[in-house]
Amino acid sequence: MYLKSIEVQGFKSFANRILFEFHNGITGIVGPNGSGKSNVADAVRWVLGEQRAKQLRGAKMEDVIFSGTEIRKPVSYAYVAITLDNSDRALPVEYDEVVVTRKVFRSGESEYLINGNTCRLKDVNELFYDTGIGKEGYSIIGQGQIDRILSGKPEERRELFDEAAGIVKFKRRKAAAIKKLEDEQTNLTRVNDILLTSTLCPANR
Repeated sequence: MYLKSIEVQGFKSFANRILFEFHNGITGIVGPNGSGKSNVADAVRWVLGEQRAKQLRGAKMEDVIFSGTEIRKPVSYAYVAITLDNSDRALPVEYDEVVVTRKVFRSGESEYLINGNTCRLKDVNELFYDTGIGKEGYSIIGQGQIDRILSGKPEERRELFDEAAGIVKFKRRKAAAIKKLEDEQTNLTRVNDILLTSTLCPANR
């Protein structure tokens, strides 16, 4: 699996549609300071489901939408799509090519798509479990992130090791199962309370 392309429009400094095409191997993006190199990495992190504006070097999520310049008007939405070669089936889907898309409007509405089909953020997250490519994965290292990893809490570093070891999806499935069991236990307790009340107060039947 490798990244084939990144399509960006209206995201941060990219007002116009831009298509970055990559090949199987090493690719470098170079340019002077302020030319938007870091915004490319931010675009990948964003399309993979990043919800924290701070991680994208912004104050709020609306900041990812091109805000305009003296000669350009602001745009109404931000759009990013990444295309991945999946011929080795590293991702658990039966497609040789996987396209993940995210779009957000100034109104606050947003949408995710996988190969053109509308999906949930949860679906995007689960697609990349244990690949190292997710928004929390070790494949995307942004500005200052190495320092944060080295100086971070042990549990934060543990997440990276869990991702590399391929056990994240099992831990998250376990947490989801425990949450469902707790919810069912709460519902059962309520049912028992209702039955007890009915027994003690026959007039309420």
